[in-house]
Amino acid sequence: MRRAATSIPSNIAEGASRKSEKEFARFLEIAMGSSFELETQIIIATELEYLTPSDAQEIIVQLNIIQKQINTLITRLRPRPKYPPPTPKS
Repeated sequence: MRRAATSIPSNIAEGASRKSEKEFARFLEIAMGSSFELETQIIIATELEYLTPSDAQEIIVQLNIIQKQINTLITRLRPRPKYPPPTPKS
């Protein structure tokens, strides 16, 4: 869990140092994967009774906020598809 939790900001920091937005977005996607890995480990820890359900829920709520922030940043960095303008009907 520590490794996955550390991986999230580490990948964001590494991606921020890259020269292109495309590379940065790729590292954000890796950070997102680490966040889902951490979420899974929290669920497992709860089932194994290492965490109380209320503690796990509190952590997951905070983690979901981070996931939304990362997703927003990925969305803003990715180029929007360029659709051709609609053709007028005859």
